[in-house]
Amino acid sequence: MNKSLFVNKTLQKLLLPALLVAATIARAQEFGGNPPSIKWKQVNTPAARIIFPAGMDSAGVRVANIVGQMNGLVKPTIGFKQKQVSIVLQNQTTIANGYVGLAPFRSEFFLTPEQNSFDIGSLPWPQQLAIHEFRHVQQYNNFNVGLSHVLHILFGEGGQALGNDLSVPDWFFEGDAVFNETHVSEQGRGRLPFFFNGYRALWVGERNYSYMKLRNGSYVDYTPNHYPLGYMLVAYGRQQYGDNFWKNVTHDAAAFKGGFYPFQRAVKKYASTDFKTFTNNSLDHFKEQFSGTDANTKPNPDASRHFDADREYPAYINDSTLIYMKTTYNHIPAFVIKTGGKERCISTRSSSLDNYFNYHDGKVVYASYRPDVRWGYRNYSELMLLDVATGKEHRITQKTKYFSPAFSADGKRIVVAQVATSGASELHILNADGGLISALPNPNKLFYTYPRFYGDGKLVAAVRDPEGKMSLAMIDIATGTPKYLMPFSFRPIGFVAIKKDAVYYTQTEDVNDRLFVLKLDNNRTYELLPTGSDTGIGHYQPAVSEDKLAWVGFTAFGYQINEVNRKDLKWIDAGSNYVHYLPDMGITALKRDSSANMLTRVVDKPLPVVPYSKAHGLFNFHSIIPDISDPNYSFAITGENVLNTLQSQLSFDYNRNEGYKQFGFEAVYGALFPYISGGVDYTLDRRQFYKGSYVYWNETSIHGGLQVPLNFSAGKHSTGLTFGSDLYFNQTSFQQNNAQRFADRSYAYLNNYLSFSNQTQIAKQNIYPRLAQSISVNYKSAVTGAAATQLLVSGTFYFPGLVSNHSLVINVAHQQKGKDNVIGFSNNFPFSKGYTAESLDEMNKVGINYHFPFAYPDAGLGNIVYLLRLRGALFFDYTRATADSFFTNGSSFKQNFRSTGATVYFDTKFFNQNSVSFGIRYSRLLDNDFFGGTGRNRIELVLPVTFF
Repeated sequence: MNKSLFVNKTLQKLLLPALLVAATIARAQEFGGNPPSIKWKQVNTPAARIIFPAGMDSAGVRVANIVGQMNGLVKPTIGFKQKQVSIVLQNQTTIANGYVGLAPFRSEFFLTPEQNSFDIGSLPWPQQLAIHEFRHVQQYNNFNVGLSHVLHILFGEGGQALGNDLSVPDWFFEGDAVFNETHVSEQGRGRLPFFFNGYRALWVGERNYSYMKLRNGSYVDYTPNHYPLGYMLVAYGRQQYGDNFWKNVTHDAAAFKGGFYPFQRAVKKYASTDFKTFTNNSLDHFKEQFSGTDANTKPNPDASRHFDADREYPAYINDSTLIYMKTTYNHIPAFVIKTGGKERCISTRSSSLDNYFNYHDGKVVYASYRPDVRWGYRNYSELMLLDVATGKEHRITQKTKYFSPAFSADGKRIVVAQVATSGASELHILNADGGLISALPNPNKLFYTYPRFYGDGKLVAAVRDPEGKMSLAMIDIATGTPKYLMPFSFRPIGFVAIKKDAVYYTQTEDVNDRLFVLKLDNNRTYELLPTGSDTGIGHYQPAVSEDKLAWVGFTAFGYQINEVNRKDLKWIDAGSNYVHYLPDMGITALKRDSSANMLTRVVDKPLPVVPYSKAHGLFNFHSIIPDISDPNYSFAITGENVLNTLQSQLSFDYNRNEGYKQFGFEAVYGALFPYISGGVDYTLDRRQFYKGSYVYWNETSIHGGLQVPLNFSAGKHSTGLTFGSDLYFNQTSFQQNNAQRFADRSYAYLNNYLSFSNQTQIAKQNIYPRLAQSISVNYKSAVTGAAATQLLVSGTFYFPGLVSNHSLVINVAHQQKGKDNVIGFSNNFPFSKGYTAESLDEMNKVGINYHFPFAYPDAGLGNIVYLLRLRGALFFDYTRATADSFFTNGSSFKQNFRSTGATVYFDTKFFNQNSVSFGIRYSRLLDNDFFGGTGRNRIELVLPVTFF
């Protein structure tokens, strides 16, 4: 049996599985993502260099003051090491996010806040990012110890990323950062009930999942992400064992003290109890905080039930018919109409940042996400108008940053919250076709969320003031002047709905997000208490008809819609018995040291703002990275500047197919419309099969080129087009035993390429998109010194299978070399599976693959490996290869290479956080393996490069 190793070239860096983790990922990074017209400025302090676009001076100085003054106060709880980090403020994107990454060590803040204040809170967004993300900076600075430090010395920042990833779980990174944001502010997610809804739903539903399942997730059951788990464990540790507990634990873990399971060993050492008991005690503490309030929430008695669907943002068409957004694990989000107990799908939703929409008289309006064609950090939130009767939609605004649109009572106008690149929030009034009627002044610098029309001349919206406190405001459309309808507080408010003179909304009250109504005629506020028929945690997204009220609650099976008759509701006067503050969930450690609530004490010191040179640190070499992409085995010293406009590397590569060794330098500059690339390579022992024997030579290559990456994604499709050309100059020197047959020569050739991809959205359980195409064309042609060409065209096409989550994948390829080629171009032809491949004059391939899942085990072993899904693939490959003057007698070669077989794939998580999919493939060769071993049966191990 011939065994071989096939590596799936989907990722590039074997050393850095840590980069797959939320605390260290660079998925948000966009190479060359900003247009060259942006001028950058900086504030340089010992703790951080804050880099920001011109005009964002106040945000840059504020962030610099927060991280500088917070750094000294909270150091004792994580460690005292300090290395300056660069923080880039990105204001062109509509995505609310931020990250800190190693390799290279930098941070980015994406400055557009969310509309949903229950999710992350209502603090000013740059401040929220500063108090959360800078904690990650402190973590990395202090986790450079022991074996992690040795890896840093050997492999650079990427080595530390690997060590930290293997020793400190991702839940600690995020849980500790959430604790910090809660500790140093008056809000933070640790005080928000919404943050705990996932676990509360599991507890009420009696879903007693194992720690491994909670850590790794599931394709069939709802599991919360690692943020709330991390916060609960971190907060309980600080509460029970003191503020130095996690500093000691993580120092020992990152140093790998005790060897295997360093983190669990450290917890046992400093908590004097085993890790499992510590985890159970932590969760029990928080479960107790909610036990009284959740006792009346109805559990689902069906213990075998899996995740059903998220049904969100209900709107009444009439008293008996609802329209809402439905999302399942095997289908992408869709608008659904429900009458009685029957659901009918209207249309799938275009790509969006959330599921919010507004309905009026047969029309739906919502904000869809669209990236810029060229610049990756620039994207838009544009309005889509959907006709419910036909299911057809069209875009009514372009290149806007609009959120939470809502119709007027007559349907002729739309109000939206707009966020400018300056960070300023505005209310815009549009006509029904998306044209701007007016932009309202905002003299009080409010941040608007979920605006609604109240009559013809006023609006009602949930607003945040410059401190992050929230209220409801009535805004005069003519002047923009707000009238506040309640006192400001840090309790989140949102999901506003208006019916006549009543404003329905959700507001945090103690440990719950509750449903309230404000009567505008008498300015009285009431809590609406359902009659006991409700299910789910929290009361969100109210919808009101003449006789009914609907809202959404969260359950272990997804968001569920509750409905009651309005006459059956209990109206409770929201008076003095309401607490009007955010709970600490029993964590008094939030208040017990000098850094508690320090955000209110940050002094806005004047700091010098100076220009930031785009040429600063262009060649920022940070890591040595091994890369296995069979047949290539290499390592590279990689570099990347802070603005992510230049990527460079020094490399050594060994090619198993040809046996050559290559030394090189490569660089790509991405700050202009086309990428500009260049490099030099020196190759030893290249070879090619020629007339019955191998020919060997050495080669020097210098190249430069242009590449244009374009993103045409919009609506329901993600579409990309990349094309470019590289000019290579090669000097070939044949080795001594071939020098008499072939003369040394130099030549130049063009490497022209084009790749196109298009796909529909993909649901969680889908292996591949239901419809997708990926096409690439590569044409190499000599321009001086020799006559040679090589054309490779390949395409992969994805279609729906027989049932949901099945995929039919067809791939085709054609490669054609020139008849008189004397240049051996590299071979990337996708040969039939199981065969040993060679580069021949003409090759054609058709492959048919059918992919399907067949089991969801949700089981693991020893907190090392967790098996989420088993899936299979059946395949048939046909390759036809020909070559002229192939044999020593000058005769040609013609051969079929057909194979069929099956692959079993294992979708796993390693170390409870790194996704690794690998497979075992059986291939039955239907023809002779002319270039390889004997026998028709082949077993292959299919590995991704992130697998050790």
